[in-house]
Amino acid sequence: MSVRAFFHATKVEDAFSPYDTIHLKVFYPAQISGTNQEQNMGIVPANSQLAPFKVVIFFNGINCGPEIYQWLAVKLAERGLVVVTFSWVAQNLPGMVSLTPGVDIKMLNPNSFGSRPTASALPTLLAELERLQSQGILAGLLNLQHIILGGHSAGGRVAIESANPQFFPQVVAAFAYGAHTAAGLQIGYPSGTILPLPNAVPLMLIGGTCDGVIFQSSYRYGVNWEDPTTPIVRTFKEAISSHRGDNYLLLLEGANHFSIGYPLDFTTNSHVLDLPATQPEEQLRNLMAETIGLFIDAHICHQQTALETLNQHLVSNHPLIALFERK
Repeated sequence: MSVRAFFHATKVEDAFSPYDTIHLKVFYPAQISGTNQEQNMGIVPANSQLAPFKVVIFFNGINCGPEIYQWLAVKLAERGLVVVTFSWVAQNLPGMVSLTPGVDIKMLNPNSFGSRPTASALPTLLAELERLQSQGILAGLLNLQHIILGGHSAGGRVAIESANPQFFPQVVAAFAYGAHTAAGLQIGYPSGTILPLPNAVPLMLIGGTCDGVIFQSSYRYGVNWEDPTTPIVRTFKEAISSHRGDNYLLLLEGANHFSIGYPLDFTTNSHVLDLPATQPEEQLRNLMAETIGLFIDAHICHQQTALETLNQHLVSNHPLIALFERK
């Protein structure tokens, strides 16, 4: 399937200049037509036969450029999804300007957590999708009642924390890589606290057994993790209370914190903390994309064959799967 993308920009209403602009890259299944517009301007129409398109919004890790997730966006678009990645330079913390997934720090403190979403970029992104539905390449082709949130690291955290139909009725599922809900000591939580998740939609948590960033950041939470996957496993066991059979935990053998990114930019973020991956990273990425795709196909598109294939991994002896659980 042919995949194309276009760029868009939008303003964040409650942000201050110059940190009030989000730049989007929107990936979609395309249909090469050979029209003059296509040849002269590179504007390729969407494959309307696959519409209406369910939408994935992907939240990057802090100081992780959205281009490192393009490989995943393309693979998901090849499955018939529209995928939105974005770039937002902002000052989430005083004096710290970074490429951010949009984290509402105020909503993480003990008195506020759970009362509002932590994904501060999400309302703006949803409003922009409404505009894209009304004009342009994807006009009338989006299924805005079936939006999936995904993300990496801090972006994965805000994705799973904000997947709450009480806040956003159109959000129907979420997935995250290298993310957990351990609560920081600096904002007033007791050591070792795991914050609850909404438990209202299907969730998939993915982590790597060689995640050095998580392993070496345990001091922020007042504990020493037993291994790099401890907070992800605890999030699955303690933060998710529902047992509907649509919540998954996947631990990838030999994957590190940045195994989801390719190609990587080693001049930013926290690569220095990471451990080396011990398995072929292309194979890890392929397995990651396949499992995320099957999760969406099974629980959002309600494809029985996808559900059966996904559940086969629960009992398989795949060499790259260290642990796969469902509840």
